[in-house]
Amino acid sequence: MSEHPSHDPRPTEARLLHMVFPDHTNHLGTLFGGQALAWMDMSAFIAASRYARTTVVTARSEQVDFNQPIHKGDLVEVIARIVKVGRSSMNVDVEVITEDLLSGERKLCTRGHFVMIALDPLGRPTQAPPLPPPIVQG
Repeated sequence: MSEHPSHDPRPTEARLLHMVFPDHTNHLGTLFGGQALAWMDMSAFIAASRYARTTVVTARSEQVDFNQPIHKGDLVEVIARIVKVGRSSMNVDVEVITEDLLSGERKLCTRGHFVMIALDPLGRPTQAPPLPPPIVQG
């Protein structure tokens, strides 16, 4: 058994894949907004938890824009990225992209912004690690 070295000890991104099944949709065959929000919140939670390596909770979801319908049978990729870190807060941008499994066509359908809070073992806000400086190539 071999161990793989971790090249990114504090990942700032999480990606989740889901299939849209009939029980996820309304009478029009499109994804319930609440289901999309749940998947977005889950991806923000995973991104923030992996980054902070502590318990996190959702403090706020804001500016969620549903731009395109998501249909039954679509593959959905939910991408969450840590974009800003405060003392205990982590701002997470989330995109929902659909992919038609037969054609491969991809569309950005929904995006939103979530604020996650890092907690200590007693459930109090605790320091989140600062974001590393961006890598400048050139």
